Amino acid sequence: MERTVALPYYTSSMDIHVAEKNLETVITAKLDEYQPGKTESELVREALEHPIGTKPLRELAAGKKKIVLVTSDHTRAVPSRITLPLELAEIRRGNPDADITILIATGLHRPTTEEEQRRMFGDEIVDNEKIAINMPFESDQFVNMGGLPSGAEFHVNRLAAECDLLICEGFIEPHFFAGFSGGRKSILPGICAAETVNENHSYKAIASPYAKTGVLKHNPIHEDMVCAARMVNVQFILNVALNAEKKVIAAWAGDLEQAHEEGVAFIRKLSQCPPVTGDIVVTSNGGYPLDQNLYQSPKAVATAEACAGEDGVIIMCCSCVDGMGGTHFAELIQLGTPEEIDAYLAKIPPKETIPEQWCPQIYARILKKHKVILVSTYLDPETVRRCNMIPASTPDEALAIAYKIKGKDARVVVIPDGVSVLAVAPQ
Repeated sequence: MERTVALPYYTSSMDIHVAEKNLETVITAKLDEYQPGKTESELVREALEHPIGTKPLRELAAGKKKIVLVTSDHTRAVPSRITLPLELAEIRRGNPDADITILIATGLHRPTTEEEQRRMFGDEIVDNEKIAINMPFESDQFVNMGGLPSGAEFHVNRLAAECDLLICEGFIEPHFFAGFSGGRKSILPGICAAETVNENHSYKAIASPYAKTGVLKHNPIHEDMVCAARMVNVQFILNVALNAEKKVIAAWAGDLEQAHEEGVAFIRKLSQCPPVTGDIVVTSNGGYPLDQNLYQSPKAVATAEACAGEDGVIIMCCSCVDGMGGTHFAELIQLGTPEEIDAYLAKIPPKETIPEQWCPQIYARILKKHKVILVSTYLDPETVRRCNMIPASTPDEALAIAYKIKGKDARVVVIPDGVSVLAVAPQ
């Protein structure tokens, strides 16, 4: 007898077949079981009507001249086709003549194309609204607003710094070094200059014992992010929770921290589950858009790490349809052995942090203990090998390789969507 489990992969899925005698467990978040009893639009409207810790958005917008609405880029599944029209309508209820700019938070990612904007926002918004894209390496886009708790300088997009009302939208899920996504993360790294993002993601910050999934207290990365969002005066956020189909199942609006905290409590309750140790741990990055490049893939690999014991094999399904995802990352991840990569990065002072170095740092940490088999039909096998991983074209091929490493009686843990699961023991 064998069990078939579907693993999200690009815009579809891939199946893995595991013999019942080997299958230890399948770990999924309860998000997919949650039934809100309302449509996606109803949930968002309700959140906007009943903000947490602030006045309604229409009241905040009254009398404001320049309004900036920060949204996520093409690497995130924010349901902007639903959220943006409702937010824009709410702003214009209070201020019909508002000068509104939608600012796409790229962090250090490449610019979002017009085609991607149309897919994310819809033609109506692309054709009729003012849209700007954060360009982290163009210094004239930014203003220096002072120092953050870590000592990093806070260079933020000029549009956000000079507006009368700053609003952010996003979604909340476990995040492997910021604790959770959403809220303050729209500002840092979203609309900051490269130097600010880099220092926030320095070797020292990433190596902190508090910089991990589900942890906000004492997390230096989170603390810088909150400080940055407060310094630039984020007055209103709209954050949502999504299920595996990227459908809205809950929404929160209002104060930067209060609304985010309520969302985090909801996500923690539905995504947290105790880690189950396996000899082989199988996961994915949740499909598109997060699995479009290798740069994003440590998110799920870090979840698998929590279940892989001291030397378990990790199987990661990630399409990498967009390739490696960053030139600095591509160079650093192919620099040498995991030990050599880690030693090289450890010597880099925070203010000299290389863009994207956090990703090879986390991979090096994991690869020093675990063999990682990468299932990708878009990344060529030789590149995968240079990244210190083992290439495979299907989950079943990867499982066969893993059995050769760990033995035919190896216990297998499957986490279909490694991004949505918070695999930590209850506190």
